Amino acid sequence: MKISLPGRRSGDLIDNRGASSGLGGGGMPFPLPLGVGGGLGGLVILVLVLVLNGTNLLGGGGGSTTAPVAGTNASQDDTVNFVSFVLDDVQSSWAERFQRAGQNYRPAKLELFTNSTQSGCGAASASTGPFYCPADHIVYLDLAFFQELQQRFGAPGDFAQAYVIAHELGHHVQSLLGVSDRVQQQSQADPSRANDLSIRLELQADCYAGVWGHSTDQRGILEAGDLNEGLAAAASVGDDRIQKQATGRIDRETWTHGSSDQRVRWFNRGFDTGDPANCDTFGASSL
Repeated sequence: MKISLPGRRSGDLIDNRGASSGLGGGGMPFPLPLGVGGGLGGLVILVLVLVLNGTNLLGGGGGSTTAPVAGTNASQDDTVNFVSFVLDDVQSSWAERFQRAGQNYRPAKLELFTNSTQSGCGAASASTGPFYCPADHIVYLDLAFFQELQQRFGAPGDFAQAYVIAHELGHHVQSLLGVSDRVQQQSQADPSRANDLSIRLELQADCYAGVWGHSTDQRGILEAGDLNEGLAAAASVGDDRIQKQATGRIDRETWTHGSSDQRVRWFNRGFDTGDPANCDTFGASSL
């Protein structure tokens, strides 16, 4: 990605790295209640800790520059600056869309943490994976996830990391539009639909991430290979791929985020059209 970093970091970025939450490091992941926290991987992020063995889905990486991965202090600073840029750019894009529709966009915050933290949706640890909490309108991210994304999920690159942030902010858009609340209400009224509704919620967030990706392409921010990085990231967190790597089996009945093909399809739909109106996963007869 061709980005120009401002001299300051985003006012919506909360840097709590190194702060102790009293939870201890690591820990087992836990499921966030449907409608309470939208996460990129949810409970299935367990495989980050247990079983994934790092399959490179891109081959050569497409020719674009890989954003620094959390490690040394210098590389972490570069990564934080990158996160800050993406956070502001995604939110600026959505604010413009909301304004054109006569609506007010309330920015989300993004909290960086190390190992564990307390959110408005409860305790969280690094093994939970990135997630958005509608109770406090904050995206929670441990930068170590980017290293997992590259080394274990096989999805390196700066646009792969940007996809993660854009996906979680897609959940914020759903919260502002009342979609998350409606999904939670419908799931409680009919628990048999909970998984299907969760999948549709996640795929819509993927589509919204693609809509932002379209805007970056239109503005000349994307470089050769960036789109492939985003697609690889979307594919790498598909329920089927994670289940296959974790257990050798695929159990469609337990999916909550959608298959790799579905996630790629909806990200592509947003990217190709640039129109959130084409992200109606809930009205789609087939995903």
